[in-house]
Amino acid sequence: MSQHYSADQIQVLGDLEAVRKRPAMYIGSTDARGLQHLVFEVVDNSIDEALAGFCKNISVALNNDGSVTVRDDGRGIPVEMHVQTGKSALEVVMTMLHAGGKFDHKTYQVSGGLHGIGVSAVNALSEWLEAEVHVQGRAFKQRYERGVPTTGVQELGSVDDHGTRVSFKPDSTIFEETKFDQRIILTRLRELAFLTENISITFTDQRVTPPKTRTFNYEGGIREFVKYLNESKNSLHQEIVLISGNKADVRVDCAFQYTDDDSWSIHTFANNIGTREGGTHLVGLKTALTRAINDYATGHEMINEKLKIQGDDVREGLTAVLSVRLPNPQFEGQTKARLGNSEVRGIVESVLYDSLKTYFSEAPSVAKAIVQRTTETARARIAAKEAKELVRKKGSLEGMTLPGKLADCQIHDLEKTELFIVEGDSAGGSAKQARDRRTQAILPLRGKILNVEKHGFSRILDNNEIRALVTAIGTGIGEVFDVNNLRYGKIILLTDADVDGAHIRTLLLTFLYRHMPHLIEAGKVFIAQPPLYRIRKGDKIFNAMSEKERKRIIEQELKGKPDLVQRFKGLGEMNPRELWDTTMNPNSRSLLSVTVEDAAEADKVFSTLMGDVVEPRRQFIQENADEVDWLDI
Repeated sequence: MSQHYSADQIQVLGDLEAVRKRPAMYIGSTDARGLQHLVFEVVDNSIDEALAGFCKNISVALNNDGSVTVRDDGRGIPVEMHVQTGKSALEVVMTMLHAGGKFDHKTYQVSGGLHGIGVSAVNALSEWLEAEVHVQGRAFKQRYERGVPTTGVQELGSVDDHGTRVSFKPDSTIFEETKFDQRIILTRLRELAFLTENISITFTDQRVTPPKTRTFNYEGGIREFVKYLNESKNSLHQEIVLISGNKADVRVDCAFQYTDDDSWSIHTFANNIGTREGGTHLVGLKTALTRAINDYATGHEMINEKLKIQGDDVREGLTAVLSVRLPNPQFEGQTKARLGNSEVRGIVESVLYDSLKTYFSEAPSVAKAIVQRTTETARARIAAKEAKELVRKKGSLEGMTLPGKLADCQIHDLEKTELFIVEGDSAGGSAKQARDRRTQAILPLRGKILNVEKHGFSRILDNNEIRALVTAIGTGIGEVFDVNNLRYGKIILLTDADVDGAHIRTLLLTFLYRHMPHLIEAGKVFIAQPPLYRIRKGDKIFNAMSEKERKRIIEQELKGKPDLVQRFKGLGEMNPRELWDTTMNPNSRSLLSVTVEDAAEADKVFSTLMGDVVEPRRQFIQENADEVDWLDI
């Protein structure tokens, strides 16, 4: 290889060429998550028009040819000549990065898109994109292919409406998957409708017969958002508290309600962008709520000096949605997962604290229900102090022994080690024989662990299987969680490929999501995929993960003539060699990475499926029955 390095080897990529070269830098990934992100980038532009007060209706359609169409009735992208570039403003917006109307605050006071990257990145990563704009009574259109204009800006004639329509088809040479997931898109559209006043969002899936259409329009805004999240919970006070205020050009809106759940969920947004890792606005909310509740409890002699309400006590049972809108949001990274504006903490705290003091004095029944809930939690916290100390010690593993049933690995390099959490001693025995002893540890759990959605923290700590799990992972749970004490690079759930296995997996995921969410956020949790069927034809062996895949293999691969179809009822039925080949061998296995793209929807699903209220669970099953791949009855 030549060691010569000269100016000739320096490459300068054009704006959209750079996007195509490194797409993950702009949309996060090229998997299914990045694919859905394309839709959201276009929709966010329409939402920004709504936030500016110029858009009332947005529609999103998934078309039969694999494309998407997003329409709005906003002002429409300008089409006149852009003096600086000599091109139409429409072409500039669609083909140049860092071009847009959101860098000052004359066109948009607040917006989610800040960098002028969104729609141009969508254009670059699309096989084709067509933009049609209705402005000043005239219609204009331009087409692009992989970001390059194939036509000029064409005038189509006169119209009596206004707005923008963007249709695009993702480039299959860029994306691993080009089939849009209607559930993910519906979730985000519903969320945007909750967060945006006076907006109606219509979704249509043209790929099914008859087409599926949903319209979201919530006059109650984030108050209805909290009601939606709490459908499967028992509320402690009927009224959902709504606090709103403005200070220093920042708009603060917060809605919350307490339930009898032992868990809590706070969902934060900045300019309609979900900040799932929180930020300064979340800190302001927590501080204001704790101060206001403590002040009320002290002033009404509901607590004494020995009983001090802490932040954890205030949050237990809380469901809250916090939305802030500000001119210059500082997000950490392009993914915008955390708000960093230092001044926002004080603004949110001031607005909420002052308003909560007034609200509590005007609604004493709600205030007393909340304070009574938090004081009970504080007493339970004090009673459970010894149990928490036990978990703290186990979290650091100082002086503590690992569970006797844990078959640990020989090395402790986080880049290489894996902990398989296996259901039952039988499967655990097979896994222990099958594993690579150097890098793979096995922890068999007996039966189904406790459903943590229905029990308090002290009861959770008393469960032997959960204690063994926490000790093996090493991080501790709750407030004492420390990812630096993690003992394995991957936590892999290994359960049977049947209904009981799915239930056990759901119980484990519920525990991890509620008490070790940072493991999921860090990408440390995976689901192993043992086959449900083994199919043989001569010397060829096929593994099918579902009934649907079994039919496909038999009908398409083997033309309906297999020699053997074996159904595995459990991991214990596999001999160690089969288990290694199909499920544990890093070179041949299939792992599903557990991620949380939308915390609010995940919170609602866990509450619906694992909570006490039956009716929302029945409704969920009825609505999703058609999407079940297999049913073991």
